[in-house]
Amino acid sequence: MPEKEIQNVYFIGIGGIGMSAIARYYKTKGKRVCGYDRTPTPLTSSLQDEGIAVHFTEDVKEIPEIFKEEIEHTLVIYTPAIPADHSELQYFRNNGYKLIKRSQALGFLTKGQKTVAVAGTHGKTTTSTLIAHILKQSELGCNAFLGGISKNYQTNLLLDAGSPFVVTEADEFDRSFLQLFPYIAVVTAADADHLDIYGTHEELKKAFCKFINQIQPGGNLVIKKGLDLDLSGKRDINIYTYSLTEKADFTAQNVKIVEGAYEADIILPQGKPIHVRIGIPGLLNVENTIAAVAVAWLLKVDEKHIQQAVESFSGVNRRFDYHLKTDKIIYIDDYGHHPEELRFTISSVRELYPGRKVFGIFQPHLYTRTRDLAEDFVRSLNLLDGLVLLPIYPAREKPIPGVTSQMLLDKVSVKEKILCSKEELTNALAKMQFDVLLTMGAGDIDKLVGTVKKCLINKFGLDE
Repeated sequence: MPEKEIQNVYFIGIGGIGMSAIARYYKTKGKRVCGYDRTPTPLTSSLQDEGIAVHFTEDVKEIPEIFKEEIEHTLVIYTPAIPADHSELQYFRNNGYKLIKRSQALGFLTKGQKTVAVAGTHGKTTTSTLIAHILKQSELGCNAFLGGISKNYQTNLLLDAGSPFVVTEADEFDRSFLQLFPYIAVVTAADADHLDIYGTHEELKKAFCKFINQIQPGGNLVIKKGLDLDLSGKRDINIYTYSLTEKADFTAQNVKIVEGAYEADIILPQGKPIHVRIGIPGLLNVENTIAAVAVAWLLKVDEKHIQQAVESFSGVNRRFDYHLKTDKIIYIDDYGHHPEELRFTISSVRELYPGRKVFGIFQPHLYTRTRDLAEDFVRSLNLLDGLVLLPIYPAREKPIPGVTSQMLLDKVSVKEKILCSKEELTNALAKMQFDVLLTMGAGDIDKLVGTVKKCLINKFGLDE
């Protein structure tokens, strides 16, 4: 449906991070925008504050009458996480509406533009948001559909009518990234994940290769060195590698912590260095910065703008997010839900705070991921001094017999470990001794952050 014919846009799952960015886009274009989500969140509250109607009861009666009267001018966008028997989804399907998935909508909105698409089983949100920030701070500018809320801009949508560039996260879930045909693609990781969708790690890697093959002729690929992906069939693009630890086209030297922040020399092709001070913590983010600088270099952003943007970058909500930073207690919240993400987060904390007692609260996300990657989760969680496991967050899944948080807990070798409910968490924390606390997970653990912070303030006698 041509955009000029669209008057109404309805979102099923409007509170999702990717869905909400597209909802905001259509709102800025003067369309009527509303939608459904399962539960209220700070993000849905923000949408409501911006004039987008959101309801939380699955009921066809909640659909505005004008959306029912103007079928030919109404576009319905839904997330694949919505069950097929959802009553509102069924209503639209049975009444002749134009329905598309979120990934199709993103493909439509980026078509014909110079798209910078960042893919990877981890690292893509921070990397894409940093790239967008660098471009926004340069003369190039950019539009961006982000997979998290940028702290610099307090939104997941950036618009610049004068820029031909659009930065977006390229999500491998449900093969969504195959709707994108980028000018520059970044691949940060291709670890085993979403095996409920792909079946095997090999099938996941084939999807990444297909995504790479969709790069526009003459375009560019920036890929982490050492990923086991077959690039032999793609000969009409420029391929650049990056790495934090290996020799590559883009790498880092002289990485060190200075006054609590990482500094590094990013080495460009032909050996020229750019010295950067990185505004966000975590060793993984040094690696993400290398990828972002590589894209900026390809787009000929000048060195001064790159340096200033990297240092002023504040990060993304729920990515290594400090909530308390005192001599008595450090409290960090992180979205990490894959074993590699947990490993990077915990290792970074160890490097930043050597000798401190580090406890983690982890909420596993999805029964299938917990089952398929159990041994990898155990290895990462074993890096902690103490562990609190919450029950598995099911999201779109039904329970799998024998796959529980207790199963993980039994395998973990950490001496101080417990399984507890969200309701029991504050009582459990009051009895534990630690210097650094992490909350980690992609479910609804973020709703506990305020409660955990208040508990720690009382526990350590801090001022609010």
